Amino acid sequence: MTKKTYHIVLLPGDGIGPDVTHEAVQMLDAMASAGNFSLTYEEQAVGGAALDQHNHPFPDSVQERCLASDAVLLGAVGGPKWDHHTGAMRPESGLLKLRKALGAFANLRPVAVPDSLAEASPLREEAVRGTDLLVVRELTGGIYFGEPRGREPDDSGEKAYNTMVYTTGEVDRVARVAFDWARKRRGEICSVDKANVLVVSQLWRDVVTGLHQAEFSDLQLSHMYVDNAAMQLVLNPRQFDVFVTGNLFGDILSDAAATLGGSLGLLPSASLGGKVGLFEPVHGSAPDLAGKDIANPIAAILSAAMMLDFLGEARSAQAIRDGVNSALASGARTADLCRDKHRRVSTREMGQEILRHAQQALGLI
Repeated sequence: MTKKTYHIVLLPGDGIGPDVTHEAVQMLDAMASAGNFSLTYEEQAVGGAALDQHNHPFPDSVQERCLASDAVLLGAVGGPKWDHHTGAMRPESGLLKLRKALGAFANLRPVAVPDSLAEASPLREEAVRGTDLLVVRELTGGIYFGEPRGREPDDSGEKAYNTMVYTTGEVDRVARVAFDWARKRRGEICSVDKANVLVVSQLWRDVVTGLHQAEFSDLQLSHMYVDNAAMQLVLNPRQFDVFVTGNLFGDILSDAAATLGGSLGLLPSASLGGKVGLFEPVHGSAPDLAGKDIANPIAAILSAAMMLDFLGEARSAQAIRDGVNSALASGARTADLCRDKHRRVSTREMGQEILRHAQQALGLI
């Protein structure tokens, strides 16, 4: 069998980005050695690091390299050092430009709370234990990008406005992503909108319903207003399999869901839509932790697992997830999750712990 080779662009970025990306790469190398594939890497700068090197948060030269790759693995961007930059020169704008360049219209955030993490949740253990849901958020439309937008004088002083806009095509393509993922999971999808108030949500609901009836009737579809969805996410998150929703609602719900496991250091994400996928941890750059070997690498490592799924290396991806779950079950914890009964480990020690368990899952040791 021919050995596949994948070219990965690494964008470690700022703060703890390089620390956690290093652990993800160590994991990827081990999985490639054990599997029938190989990985080549090319490191580029993004965000604040790119501002320092190129005076731009996402230079055209970096964009070209990303588009020529098989996948992009990003660490984190931003930090107080670059807070004086505004508009298109902010580090975070580099990430938005990257997503646009890759045609990444769907953001996927899986949230799982195994038994070993239930006690770390801000919710009751019995309410959150066993949660396993996926938020599919539309990423390039809606009120964040709609026109017109602006601020202008008003009789009372000033008025500001944004426009929530979605087209049939935009809703259809992200709904297809969600339905496809629901088929790989438990077959249940909840579309979240505000159709009782917003005309744009009425279109959203009509398109999702029509697509379900035409092509995905084997799946179970429900609709929920966003305010109720937020309440249900707190009351009983285990009831959900796949959420699909627009940019604004998805931003809020996915951030709320990210807290269920007790730390943002646990949550990976994928931004998909074009030929090249973008994979990144949900957490920020946490510059106060950078270089101290104390950051939680799990979100970056799980983002690498999502990348392997995207590339078609499902067995290796599952081994990584099994490794994470087993390492947590063994009591290993970085500082963000550690309690008295746990074994506190460093960033690199956690990476090695997960690697050992992943190799066990593959029967290598």
